[in-house]
Amino acid sequence: MKTTLPVIVAFLSGLIMIIGFFFNLEGTRLGNVQDGALQWVTIVGGFTLLLGVVSIVRIHSRSIGQRKKGWMFNLAALISIFAMAIPAILPVSAGSKLGGILYSLIPLSWSSFFGTGSGSIYDWLFNYLESPMMATMFAMLAFYVASAAYRAFRARNAEASLLLITAVLVMLWRIPMGEAFLRQIHPAIPGYINTFIMNGANVAVQRGILIGAALGAASMSLRIILGIERTYMGKN
Repeated sequence: MKTTLPVIVAFLSGLIMIIGFFFNLEGTRLGNVQDGALQWVTIVGGFTLLLGVVSIVRIHSRSIGQRKKGWMFNLAALISIFAMAIPAILPVSAGSKLGGILYSLIPLSWSSFFGTGSGSIYDWLFNYLESPMMATMFAMLAFYVASAAYRAFRARNAEASLLLITAVLVMLWRIPMGEAFLRQIHPAIPGYINTFIMNGANVAVQRGILIGAALGAASMSLRIILGIERTYMGKN
C-alpha cells in the first residue's frame, strides 16, 4: 500500500491535468477537482519554501553551535534571514488581531517600519544592502566570464573560429563603448547583430533547447504517471 497509493494518486492527478489541458472542464465536476488540485499545488509549494527556510536555519545553527570554521559567516546569514523576514511578515494594519497586539507593545509611529512598503526595514535592507551586493557580484562575474571566454574560445577549427567571432561581436555589441566602435566600422553592424545573431541564430538555438527540455519533461511526466519512475518516493 505504501507504494501503490502514491502511484495511484500520481496517475489520477496527472490524468486530470492532461484532460484539463486538452478539454474545457470549467463548471464540470472534473474541473472542480482540477481547480482543487491546482490549489493543493500552491499549498504544497508554500510548505516547501517553509521547509527550505527551516533547513537553512538548522544547517547554519549547527555550524554556529559547533563553532566550525567560518561560523561567523553562518551567523551573519542567520541574522540577515531574520532581519529581512520578520519585519516583512509583521502586520502593518492595526485592524487585524495580531496587528492590534503588536501595536499595543510598540509605538504606532513605528508602523511604517514593518511590511514591504517604501521606508520599511525590508525596503531599506533590499535597496541599500542586497541590491548593491548583487550589483557587485554580477560586476565581478563579468570579469570571470570574460576570462573563461578567453580560455574557451580558441580558434582550433572552423566551428571554434565562428564561435569566437560571434562571441566577440556580441560582447562588443552589449557595451556602449563596443557599440560605438562597431558603428565606426559601419553604422549598420549593431543592427545586423541584433537582427541576425540575437533575434536569428540565438532565438533558433534557444527554441531548440526549449523543445528538447519540453520533450524531456513530457517523457519524465509520463514515466511518473505510469508508475515507471518512482524516485519521488525515495526509490531508485
